[in-house]
Amino acid sequence: MTQYLISFGAHAMDHIPDEDAPAVARAAHAAVQEAISAGVYVSAGGLENRPASIVAVDGAVTDGPYPEAIGGFTLIDVPSREEALQWAAKIAVACRCAQEVREIGADPDLDAMLRQADSRG
Repeated sequence: MTQYLISFGAHAMDHIPDEDAPAVARAAHAAVQEAISAGVYVSAGGLENRPASIVAVDGAVTDGPYPEAIGGFTLIDVPSREEALQWAAKIAVACRCAQEVREIGADPDLDAMLRQADSRG
């Protein structure tokens, strides 16, 4: 299977009135619960509206920009792009905003590392 990042922009939900936020949250949680029940859920969440911490190669930490690219995300593991697009459509309806879908590239070396760690159990 392949992992897909489904995300929406930092301001994609700005059009939703405050009084509708609880209904949107319930709908989003229902979509995630459906993904959990289907066995495709990996992770989901929203980015806090505060600066990122930038960690340099020497370990120095500085404040970075506010999150302008991604407001929220869902990570799923499904057999095809078509299925990822179907999940994105469900999330778009729940969150009342368009969703971007990106395939996460496979890394055979990382997969081997995970298998080795799992075998140590």
